[in-house]
Amino acid sequence: MTKQNYAAAHANVRFSTKRYEQSPYVDKYFREDMLFGLYCRRFYPLSMGEDVIEQYWQLRRGVVMFDVPEKPLQIKGPDAITLLERVFTRRIDTLKTWRACYAIACTPQGGILMDGVLIRLAQDHFWYIQADGEFEQWLLAYAEDLDVAVSDPKSRVLQIQGPSSLELLRAAAGGVDDNFGYFHAGHFDFAGQQLLVSRTGWTGELGFEIYSAVDTDHSALWDHLVEVGKVYDLSFSSAEAMGIRRIEAGILDNGTDIDISMTPYEAGLGEFVDLSKHYFVGKKALQHAHRERALFGLSCRHIAPLAGMKVKQDEAVVGRMTTGAWTPYLEMGVGFVRFKLGGDWSGRELTLLDREGNEYPAEVVDLPFYDRDKKIPRGIETLENQPG
Repeated sequence: MTKQNYAAAHANVRFSTKRYEQSPYVDKYFREDMLFGLYCRRFYPLSMGEDVIEQYWQLRRGVVMFDVPEKPLQIKGPDAITLLERVFTRRIDTLKTWRACYAIACTPQGGILMDGVLIRLAQDHFWYIQADGEFEQWLLAYAEDLDVAVSDPKSRVLQIQGPSSLELLRAAAGGVDDNFGYFHAGHFDFAGQQLLVSRTGWTGELGFEIYSAVDTDHSALWDHLVEVGKVYDLSFSSAEAMGIRRIEAGILDNGTDIDISMTPYEAGLGEFVDLSKHYFVGKKALQHAHRERALFGLSCRHIAPLAGMKVKQDEAVVGRMTTGAWTPYLEMGVGFVRFKLGGDWSGRELTLLDREGNEYPAEVVDLPFYDRDKKIPRGIETLENQPG
């Protein structure tokens, strides 16, 4: 198997836009054979019939723009820190202004409710770029008796990713300098429009994200980026190429790879839990939770693992795939396997069953599949420096 095809991996249905949000950029790339996904009650281009492998290599060697559905939430007011310390498992008060961090919110039972990127814009002003799911109401519920406002800034996000991305940003926006580091944020001028930008992404590549505002001229922003991007051979892609790369990078998807039935420890995200905090939702449960990991990487040189495929040890089914793809870089199938029981699974030789029941040898590995120190998104190394 040489490519991942999201259209073939899942059932597809026709859907109305009633009560759901279409992208303000959709007219710039719409085509009749496009397949849309639904995420955060927003439609986004999941597949558009492009050559996925070609776009994957464009992402690895050049620069690609993605219209993504992740949803920013605004938390602002004198008690913003108090609210965020309540709901997130890591310390928030130490986050510097114009910096970002990965933050997890748990249920009282210790399960992962939400994950995303938190950006500090001022002492009492934050944006949280949430993953799929309802989270605004959760924040409002825990904001009782606090002087804080939680709101939807109606922002849409463009990700521009790849080794040429920062060169493009410097050409497209004023005020970008060498101090704009990994997980930094700032406001920059895009042909007269002041927009928030963070040096983050969902690909494991060098890249950044642009957040629109209510009064943003989306058409003008798109045209500006495309015009500037011509010098860098900027292309637009659906989520398919991004999906392959995020799996290689070990980036987890809320609702498919992780959910409320899994603790951060089981997901391998224990480093983002600070039990020394006085309180956060789920702390008591996590204090007593076991620390064994249940989510790992799995590689197979014969097929691409797909969501739902079973993994066996001897004759017993011990786990299931949450996602998978064929990686042209490693020339193998890779994906995430969730085991029924946590433990030291890394390095074990197991059996992957496809949907017809055929068996293939597979190996359990630690995540990510390479670039464990994130040297690529930090701009320290390039594709050529990574092991194949």
